Amino acid sequence: MTSRSSTVGSALRRGIVAAGRSGIRGFGMATSTLRPDPDFLLIGAKRGGSTSFYYDLITHPQVAPLFPRPDHLPKAAATKGIHYFDSNYFRGRRWYASHLPSARARRAQQSSSGGPVITGEGSPYYLTHPEAPGRVARDLPKVKILAVLRDPVMRAHSHWKERVREGRESLSFSEALAAEQDRVGTDASKLADPRFYSYAHEHQTYLGQSRYGAALERWCQHVPRASICLVRSEDYYADPIAELDRVAKFLEISPGLFSTGEARNAAPGADLPESDRSQVRELLRPDAEVLRRLTGISWDWV
Repeated sequence: MTSRSSTVGSALRRGIVAAGRSGIRGFGMATSTLRPDPDFLLIGAKRGGSTSFYYDLITHPQVAPLFPRPDHLPKAAATKGIHYFDSNYFRGRRWYASHLPSARARRAQQSSSGGPVITGEGSPYYLTHPEAPGRVARDLPKVKILAVLRDPVMRAHSHWKERVREGRESLSFSEALAAEQDRVGTDASKLADPRFYSYAHEHQTYLGQSRYGAALERWCQHVPRASICLVRSEDYYADPIAELDRVAKFLEISPGLFSTGEARNAAPGADLPESDRSQVRELLRPDAEVLRRLTGISWDWV
């Protein structure tokens, strides 16, 4: 009897939460014209430190969190990403705007912060989704782009470990790399259809999402290079406040007002053997040259 009561109670709580979310989303869409466009997009990289970076960003008094704020729903943290320009583009601009803080909420926060208030979201699949740059350029021509880039070899391995931990990857790391191209197949070209979704392209492109040079080259075909700010993940973790303050200047908000928390979304597991590390490094070396040429920075990863 107790077990049945517990099951019914859990189902009831889930129903209440779902109804609350549906109501809040409906309200957001009904007031979408009152919700200004975001000022920045944190586009990645997946498993590159973007989660920790985003939550540190929104500790700044001039950065407004997405709607609804955590205290509007029984949720542990503010929403980080909307995934509109990759997987939800077919839902339309009203749906996208429904996640953004209203102009009124921004003004209220500005009155206490003493400076202009900005907002943004962090969806790490934007970096490598082939259609995201063009969609962003069309819909948000003035938006600023942030990207947190981690050693691409370690990023690929961390990405694989995450899939294994979640029970969605049965291949070894080296096997998964070898299978990547066959898994994705022609899905990249099909992503031009906003309703087409590829699990393999988003979650099993361990090498593909570590090819920062190719991804940023595509972004620079649609967005001015001056609108893109790159953060080296290792620099951020070594001195988070210094990197956050550098980004604050790029976003035109006051430096010196961030607080930092613990590293989030870590992927524990065995270290990458040196033999595998060397193999992946060689596979990514040509892309590292593209990244160096594109940014003018001598990245020391590979």
